[in-house]
Amino acid sequence: MSNLARILVVDDTPRNVKLLADLLGVKGYDVITAASGAEALEQVRNTQPDLVLLDVVMPGMTGYEVCRRIRDDPATKRLPVVMVTALDPAEERIKGIEAGADDFLTKPINQPELLARVRSLLRIKSLHDQVEESNRTLEQRVAEQVEQLERLSRLKRFFSPQLAELILSGGAEDPLKSHRREITVVFLDLRGFTAFAETAEPEEVMSVLREYHAEMGRIIMAHDGTLERFTGDGMMVFFNDPVPVPDPAARAVRMVLAMQARLHALLAQWSKRGFELDFGAGIAQGYATIGAIGFEGRLDYGAIGTVTNLAARLCGEAQPGQVLISKRVLASVEELVEAEPVGALPLKGFGKPVPVFNVTGLKA
Repeated sequence: MSNLARILVVDDTPRNVKLLADLLGVKGYDVITAASGAEALEQVRNTQPDLVLLDVVMPGMTGYEVCRRIRDDPATKRLPVVMVTALDPAEERIKGIEAGADDFLTKPINQPELLARVRSLLRIKSLHDQVEESNRTLEQRVAEQVEQLERLSRLKRFFSPQLAELILSGGAEDPLKSHRREITVVFLDLRGFTAFAETAEPEEVMSVLREYHAEMGRIIMAHDGTLERFTGDGMMVFFNDPVPVPDPAARAVRMVLAMQARLHALLAQWSKRGFELDFGAGIAQGYATIGAIGFEGRLDYGAIGTVTNLAARLCGEAQPGQVLISKRVLASVEELVEAEPVGALPLKGFGKPVPVFNVTGLKA
């Protein structure tokens, strides 16, 4: 134990106080004193000693009452207290234990015994302090981990687990802060879903949606896409945010073609159950403003810009089974895919007809 430990000596007799203070001071301890119970409690509050040597017999408030008050205060309940008395040791020891004292010394004080007991109690206090500090550190770490898990859970609503963990680890900037970036946007929806939902049982509709969302969700995560929204049978996914990725347009096209292949199998299964559904997709590339949209307690991650409108319009124009892309996307993926021109289509919200292409597959 460090010799800088602070010891409070409480005794109403100045000679006794000086004797103990001199003895402990020579040994390197920082000694403070009090001449009454009230003064002792004030010193405990103000100076935070590491140990108290407390006389039993004092006017106004006995050492036992001081000890009980020290024990009743959560901030000092573990503070070592040594009772000192010239009264009958056997009787006073019991009273001291009942009051919460840690040890007991009889006057006249044996100096080697006093120093030994002080060292022992300070050692024990040091161990208690280390344990409490470890517990506080552990509680803080647990609280931080819980907070991180809650943040991770929120982020996983928007991003793949890999991206969410990258954001938490500091590998990406805060994605919920509004920012501008070039992205590739994909819109996808099921054709014939409205008619299906009007005629099928609600349980059947939910079953189809669960299969659709689960299968498409796996493919989105496998390609590191960011799911912006589910709208029943439709969804919007974009690439190159919150973490920039190489070849976002190529990733988007590969993802949609993987979805197309998986949907062929699902559509066949649904058709056997009497559900006539198909799909269409649109892909566009351009700049958007991206970030959290909503209010505290209900936030969505959204992208706003012409590029999102174009992708939505292309998806709306797609015939069953088609994947329509903009000219800008084609320029980025023309070495990867086979595509055929559809022509310049008049799209709502666009002043001029927009050149559109249909992706028929990957090049051999």
